[in-house]
Amino acid sequence: MKILVTGAGGFLGKRIVERLLEHGQTDIRCMLRDTSKGAALQTIAARYPAAQVELFAANLKNPAQITASLAGVQTVIHAAAALKGSPAEMFLDSVVASRNFLDAVAALPTAQRPRIVLVSSFGVYSVAPLGRNAMVDESTPLETRPAERDVYSYTKLRQEQMFWEYQQRLNLDLVVLRPGVIYGPGSGHFSNRVGLSLFGRFVHLGGKNLIPLTYVDNCAEAIVVAALSPQSSGQVYNVVDDDIITSGQYLSQYQRDVKPMKTVPVPYFLLMWGSGIVERYNLRSKGQLPAIFTPYKAATMWGGNRFSNARLKALGWRPVITTREGLQRSFEYFRNEPAKAS
Repeated sequence: MKILVTGAGGFLGKRIVERLLEHGQTDIRCMLRDTSKGAALQTIAARYPAAQVELFAANLKNPAQITASLAGVQTVIHAAAALKGSPAEMFLDSVVASRNFLDAVAALPTAQRPRIVLVSSFGVYSVAPLGRNAMVDESTPLETRPAERDVYSYTKLRQEQMFWEYQQRLNLDLVVLRPGVIYGPGSGHFSNRVGLSLFGRFVHLGGKNLIPLTYVDNCAEAIVVAALSPQSSGQVYNVVDDDIITSGQYLSQYQRDVKPMKTVPVPYFLLMWGSGIVERYNLRSKGQLPAIFTPYKAATMWGGNRFSNARLKALGWRPVITTREGLQRSFEYFRNEPAKAS
């Protein structure tokens, strides 16, 4: 079976390729914008000499290149997405690029259309109305107020909705995975769920809330297990590890194992009160003060939830790295990497 991985050169994409090879897949096409930047994939491929790992130069903004990349492919793992940039850039790279991909699939004869495995995000869920400590699972409603969220969540929601629209219209074999916070060596030091660096201090906003962590290898394993399972067709799976820790525990361990930091804890009630003031002033001033914090954003990011991976486990997925080991590996990497802003 030939498998195409979009975004194969990214933080998660490289691990997906490696887990596919570990599962015995021998024909993998890695889509890269620039194949000269595929050294890490070539290093991975060298450990599996019996497999064919093809570096394929293509840009999802170019429909002709997408069509060529689909030739002979039975399964596509769509991991390409914009993680940062201006709103226009992120919408272009995540939504418009995905539409180009889906249009290329739609143009294929029905019998040649591949299974599609979409890497979505926890950011698509509407968690603010749930209340504190509510369980987030695959039945949790999708966001109904995306414009009040961050740009990344907005683009991931629109991307996933578009995949389901095409699935219904074309009867595509679609599987969707929604990871939480993907971490590991090479990732950012802190999720916003822990807090933000402001004015030379780290403002700790997460308190005792659980962080839906998934170590990058565990996330890649989940994607591969779902991609290779016949039972996953038409299903959605949350991706979150076992034994996840709270925001406060993460921050404490980071300060012990990586470096000490000047921190300012902000209780949730104070955050909600302050964000309400910001929102009201934003409205009165007609946008002179950006509504960086609003009660809705605060409840979404720092309101506190529990997270289920039961459906994914029922499919046969198990973490390949424990949370304890994942944090140890990550913090060791952070401690030894060149100094940079966290």
